[in-house]
Amino acid sequence: MPKSIAHRIFRLFAWILGIIVFLALATLTRVDWMDYKEMDYYYETMAHLDTLPIQSSEGATWLAGWSSVNATPDSPAKLVGYKPRGKYQFVQDSSFVKTLVVGNGISNVAFLNYELMIVHPFLHQKIQEAIEKENLPLDYIYFTATHTHSGMGGYIPGLVGKLALGGKDDKLINLMTSKTIESLKNALNSQDSVNIFFQKSRADSLVANRLIAEDPVDPYIRQMIIEKRNGQKAALLTFSAHSTILNSKFMGLSGDYPHYLTKLMEVSGYEFALFAAGTVGSHRPVASGNLAENVLEYAEVLQENMEGNIVLTEINSEYNIHTSEIPIALRKAHYRIREKTRLRPWIFNLVFGDTNPHFDMVQIGNTLFISSSGEISGVFMAEWESIANEKGLNLIITCFNGGYIGYITPDQYYNYKLYEVRDMNWYGPYNGAYFDEIIKKLIEKAE
Repeated sequence: MPKSIAHRIFRLFAWILGIIVFLALATLTRVDWMDYKEMDYYYETMAHLDTLPIQSSEGATWLAGWSSVNATPDSPAKLVGYKPRGKYQFVQDSSFVKTLVVGNGISNVAFLNYELMIVHPFLHQKIQEAIEKENLPLDYIYFTATHTHSGMGGYIPGLVGKLALGGKDDKLINLMTSKTIESLKNALNSQDSVNIFFQKSRADSLVANRLIAEDPVDPYIRQMIIEKRNGQKAALLTFSAHSTILNSKFMGLSGDYPHYLTKLMEVSGYEFALFAAGTVGSHRPVASGNLAENVLEYAEVLQENMEGNIVLTEINSEYNIHTSEIPIALRKAHYRIREKTRLRPWIFNLVFGDTNPHFDMVQIGNTLFISSSGEISGVFMAEWESIANEKGLNLIITCFNGGYIGYITPDQYYNYKLYEVRDMNWYGPYNGAYFDEIIKKLIEKAE
C-alpha cells in the first residue's frame, strides 16, 4: 500500500475515533456518588423546610362536595404505559375526571383525580391556569392519578412525549381542562355538611414487592370517608399496587383495577369513590391473570378485603385545614445507561423537559396527605406511618401530583439491574434516604 494512501486511511480512522471520543465526552459522564448531605441541593431543600410556610384555617364544621365527569375523547387517543402502542382500538372503560372538595367554612381544598398514568407538569400547569382564570373559591389543589397503564396520552410535550407518551394533542388538553373545571364547579355546588372518617384495611395477599420479593410491602387500603347528613357517602382511597393487571398487548382504553374498584363501591353504598395511587414505587398487584375479567376479579377481592379486614376506623372531629406546597431541589439528572455511566444532564433535560419536583402537604383534621412527584416505594411506609401515629395523625401518601421525577426506592436497590432503579431512578443515588428524610420532616411539621 502506498504511503500516501495509508496516511489518508490513518487520518480517516483518527477523525472517526476523535468524533466518537468527542461525542462520548459530550454526552456521557460517570455517576456522582458524593454524599447527598454534602451537596448544595440538600442544603437548599432543608433550608426551605426549616422555614416552610403553612396556610392554616380552623372552622366550625366540615363541608364537602364531589363530582365525576366523563372525559373520554370523541376519537381514539394514544395509549400511555409500558411502551408506545398507538391509539386505543376500543373503549373498555370511559375515562373520568373526579373531584372531591373538602372545606371547613373558611378554606376549601380540591382533590383532583385523573384516570391517567401520570399528571404531567404541562397538564398540571394548564389546569392550574384555567382554575385561576375561573376564580373558583379554592385555596389549594391536590392532584392525583390512578396510574393506569392503559390510559390515554396526548398531554405530554417534548421529544419523549412525542416518541413514547402520546405526544401533545391540544384538543385533548382542552377537553381535560374543560372537564376539570366542570367537575370542580359541580363539586363546589354540591357542598353540604358532612362527617369525615379515616379507615384502614389490610389486603396482604393482593400486593407484592416486584423488585425484591422478600422485602416489605405496604399492604393497607387507606380511606378518607365522607358522609353527608342525607346519608350520601364518598371516599378517597389509596392502595400501593401498580395499576398494571392489563398487559402491554391490551389495546383498549381502561382504568385497570382502580376503575373497577370505584365502580363496585358506587353500586354498594357509596355515591362517589376516588382512587389515588399510593406508594406504588416497587409494588405490583397479585392477580390471577391479565385479562379484563381478571381485573374485575381483583377489584372484587380488594373490595372484600376493604370491607372485611378493617383495622382502624376513626372520626375526624377537628375542623382544621393546613396546606403547603414544598418545592425540592435535586441532584443533577442521573439517567444511567450502565451501572457507572449516565447521560450528561443537558441531554436528559433536553429530552425529558420540565419535571416540576415538589411535594404537596394537606392536613384535613388529623388526616395528613403528602403527595410526591416521584413514585415512592411502599417499603418506607411502615416507619412513616408509625411516626405520624405517634403524633395522633393518620397518614396517606400519594404520587403523581403534577410533577414526575421517576422512581424513589430504597438506596440498596440502586445498583440492581432492574428497570425501575436503572432506567427510572432519574436523580439518584441516595434519593431513598433523601426522600425519607424529607417526608419525616413534613410529618414533624404537621400540627
